[in-house]
Amino acid sequence: MKRNYYVMSDGILKRRENTVYFVNKEGKKPLPINKIYSIYAYGSLTFSSQVVHLLAKEGIPIHFFNYYGFYDGSFYPRETLLSGDLLIKQAEHYLDGDKRLAVAKKFVEGAGQNMGKVLSYYRIENSIANTMEDLTDCDLITEVMNVEGRMRSAYYTHMDEILPDGFKMEGRSRRPPENMVNALISFGNSLLYSTVLSEIYHTQLNPTISYLHEPFERRYSLALDLSEIFKPILVDRLIFYLVNKRMLKEEDFEQDINYCLLNDKGRKIFLKEYDERLKKTIKHRELNRKVSYRRLIRLEAYKLIKHLLGSKEYNPFVMWW
Repeated sequence: MKRNYYVMSDGILKRRENTVYFVNKEGKKPLPINKIYSIYAYGSLTFSSQVVHLLAKEGIPIHFFNYYGFYDGSFYPRETLLSGDLLIKQAEHYLDGDKRLAVAKKFVEGAGQNMGKVLSYYRIENSIANTMEDLTDCDLITEVMNVEGRMRSAYYTHMDEILPDGFKMEGRSRRPPENMVNALISFGNSLLYSTVLSEIYHTQLNPTISYLHEPFERRYSLALDLSEIFKPILVDRLIFYLVNKRMLKEEDFEQDINYCLLNDKGRKIFLKEYDERLKKTIKHRELNRKVSYRRLIRLEAYKLIKHLLGSKEYNPFVMWW
């Protein structure tokens, strides 16, 4: 089975026939090409064009993160699953204001319902539902984004009711994150964005055409759209688990007056548990079989494709557990 590889230190990727080797001061580690799903680089990587050729041929992306753990960019292999018909439909749904608005509302609706599920799991009254009702009256994307922002602000306020003393959020701060919980959210969201991008690559969707977030140069904004649905499921619940089980402690962070970041040990703990969560399976209600959390993301992309092609209306994934 293919798996993700997380590169935490500086090194070199070398190729020998159909095997990629990661070489650093600790030695040489083989990465068999048929076992690689994606590579996440948290260290400085040097690699030759021969490595690029092999990764491109096998459709393996590399996601790069900077010193702070923020997403920098990706080596995105040449797309092989092309569909001119879908590309036209995808662009059409962006250009048609009503169609774009309908899809954008669905993304926010899914995010809101999943945030509510998280609060309900911890027996916290769901104050998000009332705000989500305002989506009905939204006629502009900016208004939809405003509703999403108010929902998330209320949700983040409730997070302090779940987290133990010493790990309170005390408001959202991003670049740079100012405390430990904000550091975990920023790190997890960047990781999820790249995970969603990997899943989009394995579909016929174009990752630069989005509906909730504005398509800009130098970013794959459709991955931002789909990430909204899965943040409560894959990032937030993982943070609560790691902190409340004391798997992450204060010594796993690097703190200064103006910022707080996970250190190397903290990153390894988070990445290990995140990867385990992606592999975890649930019994899918519609498919009537077990699927992994990572597969859920791909299935969400497939549902969006069906909507764009007019075969089935898109409804966002909402967890039922």
